[in-house]
Amino acid sequence: MVFPKKNLFFHLLCFLLFHDQHRSLATDEHEFVVKEATYTRLCSTKKILTVNGQFPGPTLQVQHGETVFVNIYNQAKHNITIHWHGVQQPRYPWSDGPEYITQCPIQPGARFRQKLIFSTEEGTLWWHAHNEWSRATVYGAIIIHPKNRNRYPFPKPDAEVPILLGEWWKEDVAKIRQRMIETGGDPNISDAFTINGQPGDLYPCSKQGTFKLTVDRGKTYLLRLINAAMNIILFFAIKKHHLIVVGIDGSYTKPLNAQFVTISPGQTIDALLYANQKPDRYYMAARAYSSGLHVPFDNTTTTGIVQYRGQHNNPTSSLPSLPLYNDTNAAFSFFRGLKSLADKNHPIDVPLNIRNRIITTISVNSLPCPHNNSCSGPNGTRFAASMNNISFVFPSIALLQAYYQHAKGVYGNRFPNMPPFIFNFTAEYLPLNLETPKRGTEVMFLDYNSTVEIVLQGTNIMAGIDHPIHLHGYNFYIVGSGFGNFDIYKDPLKYNLKDPPLRNTVSVPVNGWATIRFKADNPGVWLLHCHIERHMTWGMKTVFIVKDGDHPEETLLPPPPDMPPC
Repeated sequence: MVFPKKNLFFHLLCFLLFHDQHRSLATDEHEFVVKEATYTRLCSTKKILTVNGQFPGPTLQVQHGETVFVNIYNQAKHNITIHWHGVQQPRYPWSDGPEYITQCPIQPGARFRQKLIFSTEEGTLWWHAHNEWSRATVYGAIIIHPKNRNRYPFPKPDAEVPILLGEWWKEDVAKIRQRMIETGGDPNISDAFTINGQPGDLYPCSKQGTFKLTVDRGKTYLLRLINAAMNIILFFAIKKHHLIVVGIDGSYTKPLNAQFVTISPGQTIDALLYANQKPDRYYMAARAYSSGLHVPFDNTTTTGIVQYRGQHNNPTSSLPSLPLYNDTNAAFSFFRGLKSLADKNHPIDVPLNIRNRIITTISVNSLPCPHNNSCSGPNGTRFAASMNNISFVFPSIALLQAYYQHAKGVYGNRFPNMPPFIFNFTAEYLPLNLETPKRGTEVMFLDYNSTVEIVLQGTNIMAGIDHPIHLHGYNFYIVGSGFGNFDIYKDPLKYNLKDPPLRNTVSVPVNGWATIRFKADNPGVWLLHCHIERHMTWGMKTVFIVKDGDHPEETLLPPPPDMPPC
């Protein structure tokens, strides 16, 4: 339809007025200004990237099923994207956030209004930067309350407390990443772990800032734990207090009484703390779980303090008992204890008749050093990582944009549903020719509403280690896991199809496997990757493209008008 110029101006004016009115009537708008701020930790001061000058960043508080808008304004010197970790974004991957997957970065001086569609999630999730290594300091909590805040499937707590676990480097993190890429070696390990941005008593120049949680004896506190660390799984505990786990990754669990918890990068845990001890000061502490042989890691301990209200002059208690750094059995005994709540008010729907069966290896690899130089990886090579022997290469434009616009030559569709080579994946010694993966931008297409099972098989290529694998756009059921090679005949007989935990990030054990199931009912372009940052940088990721269904409500929604340009 063609309008005369006068009418065209009138229609344009009406559109702008309606658009501005729509923006002003939005029920929940948040402003995220990405900018540098100066922070002092470990006796030294540096500028870090923040949201609104806060570290950690602001907490988003929403209700079940709500839709909110976050206006991102990049006042920093570098590109940025923000990912809403665990928010499924039904039919709307445009605001999911990973750079060159669903969007191009928000450039310095630019804005992007992101629409967050909450659906089934309830509990604790989080948001973080999803470009380069910006998430080292750009992260915060998301708390999704029930529609009726009194309707928790456990006694309502007296207070709720986010506990964000992170890592801190004295050096500029961007320089650490750049040096890792240039040399091909491992990145420098962090100088400290943090609790709510503070290292705690055991580090130099840190005692005064130690995070303190003041409690009243007899009251109950809901701790919302988030592992925002870049490269490490953590153990966490509180001296003389058990934790009652009641939720994980934005879904409820059967109550689990735990002396300690294991939490991987990307995961969240909701746990009740009963303040039932003698009024005093008690340490909370977190330290690394790291199973890889000869893999360097930060072996320090971060602390906070639970202090009972009242007069008590005793020094803070000794540290809580935590498993040894390489206690794999302790780490996975906790994971295996997690079960979905699976009651009449919180039913589960585990896919039983599987249409798409996928087995993928997840491996740390190496690539030859270019130009016949010597790199800092093993035997002069450079580190890489892969899934099914493909080390993922980012395209130059966003995959979602390419898919939506039917662009040619941006990606291939040949991500295999089986490993290209079948071998003893977890053998102590493996042939050298297995170390070098192919490089490419290969994806896998899934039909709408198809049922999917993925077996994630760890390998001992280069070095076996645990891998927290995160799927964007979906929650999935973890129906099984184990050590060694997955047995296609025996292991499925032991699957938990009754009350498996529902998560968005699964911890695959060192030289072991994990099986996840989900229904592909969310059309779009969705990233699957290791949440250990160096592994993702090296290429341990792939992409699922879930096709549209047959009905309008089963199709991808159109993009917003202000998508960042490539």
